[in-house]
Amino acid sequence: MNLHELLITIQKASDLRSGWMDDHHQSAFRLFNGFIEGFPDLAIDIYARSIVIYNYANPPEAILDLINPITSFLRDLYTWIRVVVVKTRFSPDLAARHGLVMVGDQSDDRVREHGIWYAIDLRMTSDSSLYLDTRYLREWIKQHSVNRCVLNTFAYTGSLGVAAKAGGASQVIHLDKSRKSLNLAKTSYLLNGFPINKSDFISEDFFTCTSRLRRSEQRFDMVFLDPPFFSQTSAGRVDLNKQYSRLINKIRPLIIEDGYIIAINNALFVSGTDFLSQLEELCLGGFLGIETLIPVPPDFSGFPEMRLGSFPADPQPFNHPTKIAILKVLKVKSSARAFLS
Repeated sequence: MNLHELLITIQKASDLRSGWMDDHHQSAFRLFNGFIEGFPDLAIDIYARSIVIYNYANPPEAILDLINPITSFLRDLYTWIRVVVVKTRFSPDLAARHGLVMVGDQSDDRVREHGIWYAIDLRMTSDSSLYLDTRYLREWIKQHSVNRCVLNTFAYTGSLGVAAKAGGASQVIHLDKSRKSLNLAKTSYLLNGFPINKSDFISEDFFTCTSRLRRSEQRFDMVFLDPPFFSQTSAGRVDLNKQYSRLINKIRPLIIEDGYIIAINNALFVSGTDFLSQLEELCLGGFLGIETLIPVPPDFSGFPEMRLGSFPADPQPFNHPTKIAILKVLKVKSSARAFLS
């Protein structure tokens, strides 16, 4: 695809996403998902009045000469854009991977979604601090959290927990190893006028903390499980390809009867059928049930009329490699020991 064809494709993608552009330019959405819209080396997001361009080419120089023309095109298309950030995924330079400001000065520090403010830091990591593929999930959480006690594991910047708090949760505990990420969650609380209880923001390893919570017999109405693709600490191992069920078994003793597990697996090479089979196996004993599957919004998953590429593994019955399932705890085993293996 040459530059002219690419710009036409970006224009078409923009037209399909016009419904996400609010009059006050406070929203966040994926403008172009090149992986499935014909140009896999490129993705473009809008966060309020800031644009983030992701260069996924390896080597990055393969599309380097396209970045400036794309930037100019986007600024002409959206005259209200103030800042353009470029993130170069395979750059040897950490700053370039986290994002360099190409136009403007200070990128936006907040967006508004479903009436909730989310603090963002577009250059904090190689991601942009708010996962756009879980927008529909945040809406579901907001609608189902009233008076619930919630545990947000692998919380990152806390967006799922912020949605729960906005939905009337009685308590939300955010758990993540990164104190910097949790500080952004606290900023979201401040933006929405939520009181901050420091003990609800726990900077600790998942395995260590959940073991301590089990020993103290603390119980929750809802637990979010959105782990990274892979990580290993002295306390345990996260492997979404092979060991997701083990993570669920670590949190099951923490959830009351009629409570919920929000299970998210974003591994590209785990098919939707395989992930669903893992969940169905966990449900065989009658203690868990699959309540519903949450789709990824079309700005991120791609519109059918624009879809040219395919995912490494078929996500069906999910619509994207970010596979989201709501599990309900139907009954609780009499002894938690059965879950601790």
